[in-house]
Order: sequence, then C-alpha cells, then structure tokens
Amino acid sequence: MSYEKDNIDVEKFASPSEVVQEGYRLQQHLKARHVSMIAIGGALGTGLLIGSGSALSSSGPAPLFIGYTFIGFIIYIVMCCLGEMATYIPLPDGFSGYASRYCDPALGFAVGYSYLFKYLIVTPNQITAGALVLQYWVSRDKVNPGVWITIFIIVILLINIFGVKIFGEFEFWLSCLKVLIVLGLIILLFIIMLGGGPNHDRLGFRYWKDPGAFKPYKGIESVSKGKFVSFVNVLVTAVFAYSGTELVGITVAEAENPRKSIPKAIKLTFYRIVVFYICSVLLLGMCVPYNDPLLISATKAKTSANASPFVVAIKNAHIKGLDHLINACILIFIFSASNSDLYIGSRTLYGLACNGAAPKIFAKTNKYGIPYYALAVCTAFCALAYMSVSSSSQEVFGHFVNVVSIFGLLTWITILITYIYFSRAFKAQGISKSTFAYTAPMQSWAPYLALALCIIVAFIKNFTVFINGFNYKTFITGYIGLPVYVIAYFGYKIIKKSKIRRPEDVDLYTLKHYIDEEEELGKIKDAERKEQMKNGRKDATWFYEKLLGWLF
Repeated sequence: MSYEKDNIDVEKFASPSEVVQEGYRLQQHLKARHVSMIAIGGALGTGLLIGSGSALSSSGPAPLFIGYTFIGFIIYIVMCCLGEMATYIPLPDGFSGYASRYCDPALGFAVGYSYLFKYLIVTPNQITAGALVLQYWVSRDKVNPGVWITIFIIVILLINIFGVKIFGEFEFWLSCLKVLIVLGLIILLFIIMLGGGPNHDRLGFRYWKDPGAFKPYKGIESVSKGKFVSFVNVLVTAVFAYSGTELVGITVAEAENPRKSIPKAIKLTFYRIVVFYICSVLLLGMCVPYNDPLLISATKAKTSANASPFVVAIKNAHIKGLDHLINACILIFIFSASNSDLYIGSRTLYGLACNGAAPKIFAKTNKYGIPYYALAVCTAFCALAYMSVSSSSQEVFGHFVNVVSIFGLLTWITILITYIYFSRAFKAQGISKSTFAYTAPMQSWAPYLALALCIIVAFIKNFTVFINGFNYKTFITGYIGLPVYVIAYFGYKIIKKSKIRRPEDVDLYTLKHYIDEEEELGKIKDAERKEQMKNGRKDATWFYEKLLGWLF
C-alpha cells in the first residue's frame, strides 16, 4: 500500500499511523485476537477480584449485582459508540483525536490530558499493589518492597520497549490466563452455592434473606434511603472495575485492518460483561453474606489474597490451599494491568503530541514504532510507586482509585459527546451510515441516556463523604478530576480560541480512503483464505474463530 504523504497536511489533521511521517509512525501489528483480548484484559483486574468485596461488605449482594449491571450497560453503550467512530477512521490520538475532529479541539485537549493523568497515576498504583501482593508470601521485613517495585518496572518496560508485536502477544496470553482464572472462580462459586464444597452446605439465595439483600448505609436513619445510598456507594467500585475497557480506542492505530478487528472486539464486549462481571458478583453475593467477619477483615486488608472476597467464599466452604493460588492469580492480574497501563499511557502522550497538544518530541518513534520519549516519561512516573516503601504513604494509593474512577467517567462522557456530534455531522451532511463496517445499536436514544447517567454518576459517586462526618481527602480525590477537566477545556478555548465545530463543517473524508483501501485488501485476503479452505482443510484461524473466538 502506498501513500502520497506530500499531499496531506499532517499538522492540520490527526492522522492514522500509516500517514504520519517517517520517524513518527506506529506499526500495525495487533491482530484481531490481540485487540479483542486487550479490550477485556484491560478491564479484568483488582476492581473485580478485590474491589467487589468492599462493595459487598458496605452495601449487600443486591446493590452489588444491580450496580455492576447498571455500569455494565453504560460501558457497553460507550464501547459501541467508540467502535463506530474507530472503525470509520481510526486515529492514533484516540479519544482526543475524535473529539478534536468531530466536536471541539478544546474537548480533545481536555480528554487527552485527563486520560493521560489517569494512566500516570494508575500505573504506579498497580505496581505498588503488586509489591503488596508479594508481601503475602515474603514480608517487607525480609525483602524491601522497593525490590519488587524495581523488578516490576524493569520487566514491563522491557515488554513495551521491543515493539507492539511483542506487547500484543504477551498481553494476549496474559489476558487469556485472566479469562481462565475468572471462569474458574465462577465455576467454583457455582459449585459452592449448590453445596458441592467440602461442607456440603447448599446456599442458594440464603444470604439474600438473612442477613438480607440490601445493607442500609451506615449513618442513615431511614431504611429505604439507606438502601438507595448503598446502591449509589457501589457505583464507585463498579466504575473502577470496568475502567480500562475503553482502551481499545487507543489500540486501533496499531491494529491490522481495524474495520474487521474492532467490531469483533466491541460485539464480544456485551457477552463478556454478562459472563465475567455480572455472573461473578451475583454468585459472590450468594456465597458470602455482607456481615461475614472474614469479609469485614478482608476489606481492611491491602491487595493480597487476604483482601479478596473470593477467598472468603473458599474458606467458608472449608476448601484449603486455594488462598495461595488466588494470590498468584491476583499477581497475574496486577502485572497484566501494569503492562497495559504503561502502554496506554505512552500512546496517549504520543497521540497528544501528534495532535499538537504536547511537544512534538513525544511523537518520535524508533524503528520498532515505539514512541520512546513518551514511554520514558510514563516510565519515570512509575517511580511514584516507591512511595509505598514508607508504610505511612500507602494511604495515598488508597485514594488513587477515587482519582482514577473520575477520570475514567470523564473519558466515557467525552466519548459519548463526541459520538453525538459525529452522528449529527453525518445527518447534517446527508450521508448514510448504511455502508459502515459497524454501527452502534440503539443510536437514537442510547448515547443520550448513557451520557445522562454518566454525568449523574460523576456528580453523586462520592456524596457519601457528607455522611458520618466530612472526609476531605475522599472528597478531593473523588472530584479533583472535574476542575482539571474544566480548566483544561476552557483554558484551551481561551488561549487557542477554538470553536465547537458545526455539523455541516465537520471533515468526514480526509484520510478515509486509506482505511477504505486497507479494508479492501483485508477482504481480498479473506477471500483467498476461504478459497484455500474449500478443499476441507481448516487453518488455525478458522478453529480459533469458531471454537475460541467468542471467549478468547
């Protein structure tokens, strides 16, 4: 495929990786299976294995189930909207590029830096969590946590530094392992619930009756209001648990034939949300009562197996020896998250530089297509993890979850706003979406509903700080993302004097023909492969798509 770069104003338009000039180009080595697994692997983390325990303890099984289902619906709509934009013209600057091109450059600037701040915070937080998990086996008195932190940083840097092909393959297998772990836990909880454990105690929905499905929030006299507050309290944990699913929007610039790979990843998101999240929390609420002493002590633990509600269910069923296995699983989850977080952080900074919102030096890439200056900056921020070497500083990282969740919500809000303007532009210019490789379902109402719900959750998610005494630390960390986002948006508008794009003026064509050509080449290759299989011999791709593709 050839590109006449001289005819393209790279400075004017955010461009896909093939169009960016030599020395600033990413490489497209992520296959459909890589993109699909990165999408689910980015979301499967400690928010499910550990965070669900604090939500169950403080709110009860029903709010846990409803809250995760509620946020699951929102993230599915967000992913569908993102998928439609990403398959039309994939941009290397992801959410920032779409917002700048279809809505307002100021909005692109605000979401770009909000997303970057999220990953500059969450990566060292994940590394710290990994060091704490290892303390389950080796105490900090024997081995200083700084040793584990150093090992973590070196390993994830090595994985990221040798190109996206190595990263994609590594993350694919790690994500497959994470999926198997969650499936194993779901099956185990199902067996325990039916009385298949060593104690042969058939639980069913016993704990939904006693102590009850809802635990009224502490400090509220009215029982009905207390139950509602308990539901709202779960939303913070649920948002953090699903946070990362949207990172597929960053990977499109390095994906082969995105019009084939992205729709697959998006369509599978719904089934995976149902299986991995909703089934997990439903069964967890059936196997562990919210007033279980082991669960209460688990919520006070850090991030090791001691903090996992799944371990509580296993111990209550008198199953021995699995706590060490769960701890190893948590370590795998954290390592995978650290690896992908460093990748996403570097690509977000790269995208901002491509869009002119950060110094151009951060858009420079090496022969492997790695934006090495951007990667160096994000790796440097990993040094924040060394704060955990002092045990008194560990409280800081407890608040990072709060910060990450608000930045995640702001990203979802921006994606939905951008999609609404994206759709308006097509309508205003009289262009049909009938030829799209992928179109979001429920377009007429779902984006607006999801946007309204995201905004409501963003404002009310931490209102519990006003109950039982004002906690200023939780309040600041829970809402600090809002002023950062607003200042970035209006600051850009004032300095750059940007304007919201009119639907009829939005550019819907520049760079599109490159993606059209790539799609046609992909169709030709698929036709050739099908022709070769007419003799009855099936290749590895066929077996993967038919037998394992829905899951892995």
